[in-house]
Amino acid sequence: MTEYGRGQGSEPWHPEDPLYGDGGWGGQQAHAGQQPFDGGQPQHQPQHQQHSDWGDGGGQAGYGQAQQQYPHGGQQYDGGQGQQQYGQQHDPQYGGQQYPARQQQDQQQYGTEGWPAGQQQPVYPADPADPYAQQAAASYGTDQPDHYGTPEAYPPPEPPSRRRTEPEPEKTDWDPGPDQGEHAFFAGGDGDDGADDDAPGRGDRRNRGGKPKKRRNGCACLVVCLVLGGGVAGVGYFGYQFYQDRFGAAPDYAGDGNGTQVTITVPKGAGGSTIGQELKRKGVVKSVDAFVAALQSNPNAKGIQDGVYTLQKEMSAESAVKLMLSPESRNTLIIAEGKRSAAVYELIDERLEVDKGTTAKVAKSKWKDLGLPDWAMNHADVKDPLEGFLYPSSYSVAKGQKPEAVLKEMVARATDKYEELGFEKKSKQLGLDGPWQLVTVASLVQAEGKTHEDFRKMAEVIYNRLEPTNYETNQKLQFDSTFNYLMGQSEIHISESEINSNPDPYNTYYHKGLPPGPIGNPGAEALEAALKPTDDGWIYFVATDGVSNTEFAKTNAEFEKLKDKFNASTGD
Repeated sequence: MTEYGRGQGSEPWHPEDPLYGDGGWGGQQAHAGQQPFDGGQPQHQPQHQQHSDWGDGGGQAGYGQAQQQYPHGGQQYDGGQGQQQYGQQHDPQYGGQQYPARQQQDQQQYGTEGWPAGQQQPVYPADPADPYAQQAAASYGTDQPDHYGTPEAYPPPEPPSRRRTEPEPEKTDWDPGPDQGEHAFFAGGDGDDGADDDAPGRGDRRNRGGKPKKRRNGCACLVVCLVLGGGVAGVGYFGYQFYQDRFGAAPDYAGDGNGTQVTITVPKGAGGSTIGQELKRKGVVKSVDAFVAALQSNPNAKGIQDGVYTLQKEMSAESAVKLMLSPESRNTLIIAEGKRSAAVYELIDERLEVDKGTTAKVAKSKWKDLGLPDWAMNHADVKDPLEGFLYPSSYSVAKGQKPEAVLKEMVARATDKYEELGFEKKSKQLGLDGPWQLVTVASLVQAEGKTHEDFRKMAEVIYNRLEPTNYETNQKLQFDSTFNYLMGQSEIHISESEINSNPDPYNTYYHKGLPPGPIGNPGAEALEAALKPTDDGWIYFVATDGVSNTEFAKTNAEFEKLKDKFNASTGD
């Protein structure tokens, strides 16, 4: 008996066939109503319909569809077991016939019970894309083993909710083409070469077979070499620069300069790096690091102070440090203690090499913009608001600077000193109206004291004469220094008629109390003395030699004796 299979004369269907198993249709039922063959004679088998639990109730073909019995070696096959749902991706073929998705439409048209008895089932053409469509079906005899009679061959179908899409077959021995990430140059061919004429396609790489690989393009190799060479050169350059920056000597000039002088201003509190930056900006040194290294190697480097220095361009860092430590490089303007502001203005003009009176005009017109503290502003009858604020010290002043800048530096230094000494607070403790009067007292101490040893006694004389209980002088200071200030002179012998007739507010013979403001610029020791006067009862003093020997007295009788001594020493 010839078994109904995929066609007569074909090879038996082996379990290793790609359609065998989950996707195969071996031994499963044919289309509903199809005639089996038994020895060439058709036999009509009774049809038994069976409804699956997974049916949709609409009579549509699905799992548990109509079963048909086919004799295969005397055995019956239940076509409902392991049957795949019609219309899936797998299209089994039997006897040269194919079951595409159209099968489901036929079943819906003719019903779920299959074709009527005796009616020939329509034959559909085979799909040319199916490699098995044109092959003859395997023929099984009665004496051949049945591969489909066991329950393992037909596992129960999965419910729709658990069905999984079959994964695509994994590609093996896959060679990506140029459009999938591999350039022809790296695949062994020329980058600009197309597919071989003899090759069936670009995907067929001849580097696997008999045709040898093509040589890489020479220009491309040259470009790669140049790029790599440039990268190595760049790394070497930056590596050398890194080494020079970290371990090499800093760039520096050689020698003592090229003869071109420049003026350098070192600000107050500037460190080596700040000074080095200024020197490099002016062209004196070649690098900041070289100057800092020279400072660190010189044990006297701390002697470099703020101020103005005259140096040369293109000096070695070592030479620049040495010159800055020498007085020859300093354009120093020294303001002596007690110097009046008018005299200071003249010194500034001379150092700056400007017309005489230039600095005085700046002081008169811009005094409010030079940094005076609030308590030093707007006092009545003051002859010069900057008096007392041009602090005695050494300043670097050189040609090219502006008078305003020099005055600002002096005012700033005086203001810092008064703040440091706590003038605002201590002036109240001394019975004064404020720090402005304290500066005025210090200027009087500086002007009347001949030596530093006299300052504290002189301060006590001032405070005692300002007392309301002073009946010796009736709260008049009677200082020649105040009269000389208003007159712009420095005289020792002043007639009583002159001093008693001049009503100027600075004439302390005429007016009680302190003058309107300072009469000079006191130094540090006069400031300290004004803060800490003696407490011995001194109220009179006389420079008995007319120069430097000042003697003090507590009573008017003692004072008269000192006057006689003075007259005798001066010939009056």
